[in-house]
Amino acid sequence: MNFRDFTPQHFLCRLDGKVATITLNRPERKNPLTFESYAELRDTFRALASADDVKVVVITGAGGNFSSGGDVFEIIGPLTEMKMPELLAFTRMTGGLVKAMRACPQPIYAAIDGVCAGAGAILAMASDLRYGTAEAKVAFLFTRVGLAGCDMGACALLPRIIGQGRAAELLYTGRNLGGVEAERWGFFNGLLPRESLVADVQAMAARLADGPTFAHGMTKTMLHREWAMDLDTAIEAEAQAQALCMATGDFRRAYEAFAQKQQPKFEGN
Repeated sequence: MNFRDFTPQHFLCRLDGKVATITLNRPERKNPLTFESYAELRDTFRALASADDVKVVVITGAGGNFSSGGDVFEIIGPLTEMKMPELLAFTRMTGGLVKAMRACPQPIYAAIDGVCAGAGAILAMASDLRYGTAEAKVAFLFTRVGLAGCDMGACALLPRIIGQGRAAELLYTGRNLGGVEAERWGFFNGLLPRESLVADVQAMAARLADGPTFAHGMTKTMLHREWAMDLDTAIEAEAQAQALCMATGDFRRAYEAFAQKQQPKFEGN
């Protein structure tokens, strides 16, 4: 996949250097998701595994909001008319989006302003790094529409980010988590001014993209896989992973640059 030539139908994409920015772009409705945009996002993150021109991804929303989640009239309404096989196909498809985000080798930054609710909060949760504004409002509001909080991996991922008790509160109540509290709880890695949010996150992503991207992909893989490992298994898995990184040209380039008192120029291999 050559990401520079990619033209999605349901959101915007832009490639600046080695950083791809995905922008949810229905600002008049606070960027809700539809059946089609769910599927296209899932397929996009799956394809990123073979996008050699992309080293880091930024996901954000247009018009001062991240995403209001599943569109009430285009998703929730039709779901009330579906039978169980169709419902299960939908929930597996939405879960497939989170799987694709966690499986793609590129680190994913989420730049979050305004409303970040429902499936929008899940997209933020599934990202590797989250930066928000003080004005951001995050809500896992599934209980407000009569559903369980266990949606798209929330009961697995959210407790690992903010802790079991805090995750339970958000998933039971569906309340808004303000930007300042989200940073204090560790859901946001940091707060940024809303006027420079996306540019600041893109700048951070560009710095990460200049690093040893093969090694970054390995870090992401191990952060994900080691959830289910005991310590001895994890240490052995990391020994093998680090040995692979030591066999890369980037490792040698870093050593040679250090010996010459220069900054290394990583090539991702």
